[in-house]
Amino acid sequence: MEHTGPKSIEAFSTAQQYIPGGVNSPARAFGAVGGNPPVISHGRGAHLFDLDGNEYIDYVCSWGPLVFGHAHPRVVQAVQEACLLGTSFGAPTQAETALARQIVQMVPSVEMVRMVNSGTEATMSAVRVARGFTGRDKILKFEGCWHGHGDSFLIKAGSSALTLGAPDSPGIPQAIAALSITVPYNDLSAVQEALRQNPGQIAAIIVEPVAGNMGTVPPRAGFLQQLRQLADQDGCVLIFDEVITGFRLSAGGAQEYFGVTPDMTCLGKIVGGGLPVGAYGGKRQIMEQVSPLGKKISQAGTLSGNPLAMKAGLVQLQMLSEPGVYARLEQLSQNLEAGMAENLKKLGLRYTLNRVGSMLCMFFTETQVVDYATACTADTARFRRFFWELLKRGVYMAPSQFECLFPSAVHSDGDVERTLRAHYEALKAIH
Repeated sequence: MEHTGPKSIEAFSTAQQYIPGGVNSPARAFGAVGGNPPVISHGRGAHLFDLDGNEYIDYVCSWGPLVFGHAHPRVVQAVQEACLLGTSFGAPTQAETALARQIVQMVPSVEMVRMVNSGTEATMSAVRVARGFTGRDKILKFEGCWHGHGDSFLIKAGSSALTLGAPDSPGIPQAIAALSITVPYNDLSAVQEALRQNPGQIAAIIVEPVAGNMGTVPPRAGFLQQLRQLADQDGCVLIFDEVITGFRLSAGGAQEYFGVTPDMTCLGKIVGGGLPVGAYGGKRQIMEQVSPLGKKISQAGTLSGNPLAMKAGLVQLQMLSEPGVYARLEQLSQNLEAGMAENLKKLGLRYTLNRVGSMLCMFFTETQVVDYATACTADTARFRRFFWELLKRGVYMAPSQFECLFPSAVHSDGDVERTLRAHYEALKAIH
């Protein structure tokens, strides 16, 4: 079943001698699907190439950032020009201001923004700022939503939906876990009960407005609007983690797409044009408490605002502001969804397809997927077989049932047609 060439296998074996698991992020190790991952040599447009010369249509796109594909000439040129002037200064540059201004202009909730180096840094920092601003300690998060590997987020739910959490990883003190409350995604009654049981104690509600780390799970009608109202009533900070949805669902992210404005927003992935970058921002009255202003809430970073990342991010956001980009993304994604649905119908299968804009996922379950519990009804063993059948037909998707497909604006109609043929053949092969 495995479709990994000898050069990739040898390179990955070498990597395992020096890097834990041979990877710098766990999902890359193919733990959910088994076997050895192809080791990538380069990417071009919507395609990846591995060390053995295999070519793949890429729907991982660096887990979302590459909305214009690999090595886009305008992004490459911006990075090259920035490189020639110096790779890092640890001092203010106009590039930082230019990207910050672009973000403020595009994202409804953001009046001021601070640059960091990853989505995890953005969410960690936003929670600290919310705690400092409110003077409260607890946060409320949702089961199945991923906000990076910060201590406050690696918390599983307790014995009931409202029980304070327990550490989900060694190395996280129970005292930190006790400050995180986890409730089911899309469950407003659980949110209301958590707020009722913790009056005046919750600093922030943090949520992926479209869950993208248990597959694609859209918010139920009114869910985000009700979170906005509940946060206002409680006096806590509503944080949208738009590391995935930011600039993907629309120029203003999920908050523009759904018409709900949070107090703070976390960004990453697309905002850096494929380079390591993150950002968090929000209302001026909140952001003015961050050091060196106001309460001087601490957050710093030597490489924050790196000029290469700022230039790449600015060019990509400017490209996203051009006419027709989101219409193209929507049409491509709609065609993929429709073609997958037709393939399922031909084969007499009733698997669940979820899509929001250019985020989509096929769950190997007939159950409607609305939260983590329903996502977990998926047949992961069957997904594993499907993944390898798809890969050997030249289609590269995330090696996990619980991730999204990310079409880019440079996927061609031919790429979609080839993908749908491979999709049909892979499904047929495993049934």
